[in-house]
Amino acid sequence: MALYKYGNYLQHVSIDEFDKLYSPGDRTGWSGIYRCEVCGREVVHTNDKPLPPQNHHQHPQNHPIRWRIIVTDRAA
Repeated sequence: MALYKYGNYLQHVSIDEFDKLYSPGDRTGWSGIYRCEVCGREVVHTNDKPLPPQNHHQHPQNHPIRWRIIVTDRAA
């Protein structure tokens, strides 16, 4: 889980991008911190690269990796 100390550096927004799930190797339009919905592992991702591949890490019961952006600095 992403942690922070100073809440004044973060802003709550309701942007549809935070609701999307991505597969391993997908390209996104947003850089930020992505979290695996299955196991909770987080990665820093830049939008000029694909998301980490399926073999990046393994899950219990071989569930597929599904990435969701949880933090970004992109303006709404």
